[in-house]
Amino acid sequence: MNFSIVTSEQMYALGKRIGQILVTRDVIVLDGPLGAGKTTLTQGLAEGLGVSGLVTSPTYVVSRVHKPATSGLTLVHVDAYRLAGARDLEDLDLEQHGDFVLVMEWGKSFAQELGYEWLLIEIDRSSDALDESDPAGGERKVTMTGYGPRWSNLKQLLSV
Repeated sequence: MNFSIVTSEQMYALGKRIGQILVTRDVIVLDGPLGAGKTTLTQGLAEGLGVSGLVTSPTYVVSRVHKPATSGLTLVHVDAYRLAGARDLEDLDLEQHGDFVLVMEWGKSFAQELGYEWLLIEIDRSSDALDESDPAGGERKVTMTGYGPRWSNLKQLLSV
């Protein structure tokens, strides 16, 4: 599935829509350059999931854990850029979080190592599309590719 996203509000709304359909142990892999909108998309996912607290990039801490505001799924947000290999994923001890959803930025090379089905969301932001008035805005091409039976019919899952 392909989308054209122009504003940060649209990126957030896409994340929120995806967040509303997530179930325990879903894995979302985000790929794109710095400033592409990965964290904005994750903030929307967090709202769709109903997690509490401020969602920021885990760049300097490798991972952040966001608990549900009431009942529901925990959001584990990982920046895989600093991970040296699949063994580093084991150190995150994902199982301790019980019912969780994993969102992994820069995690394309690690997704298969997890052994789960996953949704790859690639965000392409050309430098020509930069909007100085909205640093999180500007046109992006978003491509979603599902791996495994869970994600085999994205259009139906997202009702688009």
